[in-house]
Order: sequence, then structure tokens, then C-alpha cells
Amino acid sequence: MIEWIIRRSVANRFLVMMGALFLSIWGTWTIINTPVDALPDLSDVQVIIKTSYPGQAPQIVENQVTYPLTTTMLSVPGAKNRAWFFTVRGFVCVCHF
Repeated sequence: MIEWIIRRSVANRFLVMMGALFLSIWGTWTIINTPVDALPDLSDVQVIIKTSYPGQAPQIVENQVTYPLTTTMLSVPGAKNRAWFFTVRGFVCVCHF
């Protein structure tokens, strides 16, 4: 089998050289056009929402704005919750791990 391949290759040198040239050009083109991400993003997917309700007490902002947003965002499959609340501004961080 190997002898047959060698004999056919020697007999058809031109086709072998054209095939090698084609494969070289195709391989070079493929390497050049392959997208490479040198620094992949390994961070978790997250959404941070800043809420404010001017003129209202922090407890009202938490009950009427931050909590409903948090529960709605947690309906996303695989989401985990982290919520912060500062004075009259609430921050909700919904992460997907």
C-alpha cells in the first residue's frame, strides 16, 4: 500500500506539489483569519442596578423599589443575589454563576 502511494506520488509530481501548495495557502489563510482572544473575560456575568426614590425614607425605597427589582431579576435561571442599600440609594447586583 505504501509503495503504491509512493509510486503514484512520484509519477504525479505536479499534482502532489499543487496539493501541497494548496494546503499551505489554505492553512496560512486559516491561521490568519482565526479569531483569537488573547485575554478571555473570566468574570461572572452580572447586572448592577442603582435605584433612587428622592424624598422617600430608605425603608420605603427598599420596599417599593429595590425589593421588587431584586425579586424580578432573581427569576432569571441561575441568578444569585447580592443587594446593598445606602441611605436613599439602593444597589442590586444580580450575578449568574
